[in-house]
Amino acid sequence: MRILLVNPPHTAIGSRIPREQLPPLGLLALGGPLIDAGHQVALLDAELGPLTAEEIEQQVTQYQPEAILIGHSGSTSAHPTVCELTARFRAALAQVVIIYGGPFPTYHYREILAQQRQIDVVVRGEGEATSVALLAALERGSPLERVAGIAFQRDGQVVETPPAPIIGQLDSYRVGWELVDLRRYSYYGGRRAVVMQFSRGCPHHCTYCGQRGFWGRWRHRDPRRFAQEMAWLHRHHGVELFNLADENPTANRRAWQALCEAIIAEGIQVTIIGSTRADDIVRDADLLPLYRQAGVERFLLGIENTDAATLERISKGATPGSDQAAIRLLRQHGILSLVTWVADFEEVTDRDFIRTLRQLLAYDPDQIMPLYITPHRWTAYYRSAAQRRVIQLDQRRWDYKHQVLATRHMAPWRIFLWVKLVEAVLQLRPKALWRSVGQRDLAARAGMRWYTRMGRRVWPHEWRNFFLHASRVTDGPTLEQFWGAAQDHLEIPLRIGLRPRPARRPREADPAVQNPASALANPPVPGVHSVHTPPPWASTSR
Repeated sequence: MRILLVNPPHTAIGSRIPREQLPPLGLLALGGPLIDAGHQVALLDAELGPLTAEEIEQQVTQYQPEAILIGHSGSTSAHPTVCELTARFRAALAQVVIIYGGPFPTYHYREILAQQRQIDVVVRGEGEATSVALLAALERGSPLERVAGIAFQRDGQVVETPPAPIIGQLDSYRVGWELVDLRRYSYYGGRRAVVMQFSRGCPHHCTYCGQRGFWGRWRHRDPRRFAQEMAWLHRHHGVELFNLADENPTANRRAWQALCEAIIAEGIQVTIIGSTRADDIVRDADLLPLYRQAGVERFLLGIENTDAATLERISKGATPGSDQAAIRLLRQHGILSLVTWVADFEEVTDRDFIRTLRQLLAYDPDQIMPLYITPHRWTAYYRSAAQRRVIQLDQRRWDYKHQVLATRHMAPWRIFLWVKLVEAVLQLRPKALWRSVGQRDLAARAGMRWYTRMGRRVWPHEWRNFFLHASRVTDGPTLEQFWGAAQDHLEIPLRIGLRPRPARRPREADPAVQNPASALANPPVPGVHSVHTPPPWASTSR
């Protein structure tokens, strides 16, 4: 089949202000298996530009796909854009099959299929195996009921098939890097960059996390094969920076150590950034030199809150002591700490912000990223917050960077000012400024300067957005009225049935399949590996 993967443009600040984009890993992860199954696949990355709805419609119409697969890593806030674009696609291409995937549609599929009649199928959960099975069924005309892990419309009714087992062997499916021109992507100061995923899932049970239930159990790729893929991207495509999309890449000490050693053995000089847990850093105090030697330059630590009681209520499984120790250990080994802090878990007051500011100063992080609670129906936190009032009715702003829930004691503007004050004090204090201009570690200095430059662009945008553009309501519905009943019980069906997936050998394909989408704005890179001659890390032999 002639398939088009569409990455819709996003409205989040992070996608616009830094003027740096990363390739859409989720869609590329679908593209590789679909190419290997013999389909003609292309990707339209509308984030680059970004493209307008009219430009996207024009390019999609020009390509004339038989099936469109659309999704975005920020699926909750991107959903309104997906609705607009898919309506355009349906009007222009009456016979095309429109398939939608991601965490938000995985759990909101009933409402989506009932309200957005232009969307034919929703893929629920991990998409690699399910998409291959779905497209095979569509190509053969087989009943879709036989495809696990989807929901679809039939005669005005929503049909849900049994959940698909999560993928046991992540190396069974390859990323379709040939679908993008990697020269068009950069991050962290203009370095050619990609997103990769060493592991999926998380063994912890934070109640607010929107990813844990989607990915299920923690699994990891083969460290040596993963390092080989990194080395191939570095040597053949000039990739300098690898942004790990893992929720918790260091969860298994032995596997993470093996990965670091494999990267070092490849002899490549690259930069690795990602996120992990503070208690893993404390656990790995003796391995941190290995982290740094492998290329780790920054880790995001989701401390989320500085109050021990709040951390216990949200089942974070961490303590303020371990958070502070992790920041100190990272600095001792030349690794920057980017700390996320959620401002409004509870009914905050001025006193709470004063205490938080003092504690964050004591933590002494290199960089700070304040966030706002953005509850999802499929998390346990949603149930506890179900009666809080919604102040932001525009779903495009449910992106962790905008206030969406009211607090009893403080108006939104007051919370915003406190958040900006905390951010300013942490980033403009003498220690932080010195680390941007005077510290000896050149990599850390460059990382601090990049974050400062990005902040100078983001700050004016956030102030204008809050006071001039982000309309809020004072008499909004409760969270439960806005989204519906809690769905945290649905995590379990999506996690059962873990079993290895058999590796698929690539089919023979014609040159058109090896070089798809020449008419689109994002052509493949000449000389990139084809399905005939995969690089060593993509070998399907066992």
